[in-house]
Amino acid sequence: MSIKENYQKIRREIPEHVTLVVAAKTRTKEEILELIAAGAADIGENYVQEAQQVYSALGNEAKKLRWHMIGHLQTNKINKVLSIFDVIQTVDSYKKAQAIDKRAEAAGRNIVPVYIEINIGSEFSKEGIKPEEHKPFEEYMLKLVEDMSKLKHLRVEGLMTMGPRSGNPEDSRPYFRQTRNLFDMLKELHLPNVNMKTLSMGMSNSYKIAIEEGSNMVRLGTIVFGERKYC
Repeated sequence: MSIKENYQKIRREIPEHVTLVVAAKTRTKEEILELIAAGAADIGENYVQEAQQVYSALGNEAKKLRWHMIGHLQTNKINKVLSIFDVIQTVDSYKKAQAIDKRAEAAGRNIVPVYIEINIGSEFSKEGIKPEEHKPFEEYMLKLVEDMSKLKHLRVEGLMTMGPRSGNPEDSRPYFRQTRNLFDMLKELHLPNVNMKTLSMGMSNSYKIAIEEGSNMVRLGTIVFGERKYC
């Protein structure tokens, strides 16, 4: 099937309240234009330089999309990130949150919506906050969100996680459930600059399980675009 057919089929199948962010790593201008024609509203990019190139190539069409930073956020790239992305899903420390806050005003951004990235499986190979390194984890997260709530130009809007990669999507279920429990706890804080409304979890191989466990945002790439073509 075409990109348009894939996107629209998935959009029909998942609940209306679930936001579908299409992960566009390595994808071309033409592929993304087809995505826009299919009705897509949210796009995710992993790399700043690649996002800049595609954003520029799309011209005015780029403004039809809400751009999500879903890759590792390097502090020295924050200025460039703020010039393109509407949402940053990969904040993994207070220090990084402070850096975004400091640069936001200069970039003409009054408020930057951010999600906190949780490496729920504490996997060495992945970015995000590892529960194994911050015990007791719930107390650590409460303090982090409280500190971030005091930053003038940030609004904490959710959590993002991947869950350990496995051949069996069912293996992700307990990790998604842990993240949902954490999300629910943080949602009850009722702090200024915190509107914990988005739980971003689930990718092409696990999004159905993630939705069952409470995700209201999934990040899908291959299942929409087809396999990547590397040069």
